[in-house]
Amino acid sequence: MLWSIILSFAASVDAAPQTTPIKGPGSNSLIRFGCSQVVIERLDPLVNPGVNPSPHLHQVVGGNAFNASIPSTDVSSLASCTTCTFSDDFSNYWTANLYFKARNGTYKRVPQIPNRFFEGEQGGVTVYYLSPGKNTVTAFKPGFRMLFGDSMRREKLGSGLKSQSCFRCFTGPNFKGDDYSPCADPKLDTEEFPHGPCLGGIRSNIHFPTCWDGERLDTPNHQDHVAYPVGGPSSFATTGECPSTHPIKIPQLMLEIVWDTTAFNNPDDWPEDGSQPFVLSTGDNTGYGQHADYVFGWKGDALQRLMDNACFGNTCTGVETQEFAEANKCSVPNTVDEVTEGWLEQLPGDGSGA
Repeated sequence: MLWSIILSFAASVDAAPQTTPIKGPGSNSLIRFGCSQVVIERLDPLVNPGVNPSPHLHQVVGGNAFNASIPSTDVSSLASCTTCTFSDDFSNYWTANLYFKARNGTYKRVPQIPNRFFEGEQGGVTVYYLSPGKNTVTAFKPGFRMLFGDSMRREKLGSGLKSQSCFRCFTGPNFKGDDYSPCADPKLDTEEFPHGPCLGGIRSNIHFPTCWDGERLDTPNHQDHVAYPVGGPSSFATTGECPSTHPIKIPQLMLEIVWDTTAFNNPDDWPEDGSQPFVLSTGDNTGYGQHADYVFGWKGDALQRLMDNACFGNTCTGVETQEFAEANKCSVPNTVDEVTEGWLEQLPGDGSGA
């Protein structure tokens, strides 16, 4: 998204009393950087550690320590390279892949395209970390990991989780329609998949919790050690008061993926009833099962310095960066012998949401 949009939004947030807007340059930090794909594979070291293959396909970015299992240790000491442009970030971030289901019942993986300003990125994810100012958030610790979402969910819960997970339907080329902050557009952002063709593609946004219990680096469901603010999930570029059970404010982490659905907009290829044709690699044709996994792997205190030093964008004094030409050299070898590309009779793993 355009930085001018980020700034104008942050400056105009009509925040609740417990919410602190993050305003970009100044005492706040808002970093945004790209990570190319390190592998597309049916592995999930968080939910299905040691299982090869895991039930459904993921697109993974970050360090090359990604494997069927990742030890609960300092991941930056296990990896030798990263696909992220902050070269001290050896974390791994992963989500389900998106597929198009044609009228004849076959599937094809929807490619990802570089986000705005990230030419040279290969597939991948745009990563955001946000802090309202110096000494206001505690960076994640070695061994920390968390999961957002439920891959088995297929319906709206209560009033919905749109502020945490959404899809933006771009109305034309070059990110047309990108006029609101993530998940805030009343028309183009939806918690479920868009119901009609998106002429410029579809963007996923996922907001992780911003509060930590201060003790556990992980929990059996990978969620109970973190929480959202007492007033509910914060909007993009805002933070809220943490509950007493999870009193430690952590950086706001958001992932952004741009899916190039433009090759699949022919209505003759859509279901005869006109229903939307996209499915996650879990078999979810609703979008409610969008989820994301995070294994922390920043080197030393690099992330804490980024959060404390009023950093903005994809550079910051004293933290190493690299060009995509270098980041794209980093990869993880595939260990699952299966076809994931081209037209498929069924989803890899048969689309299990587990």
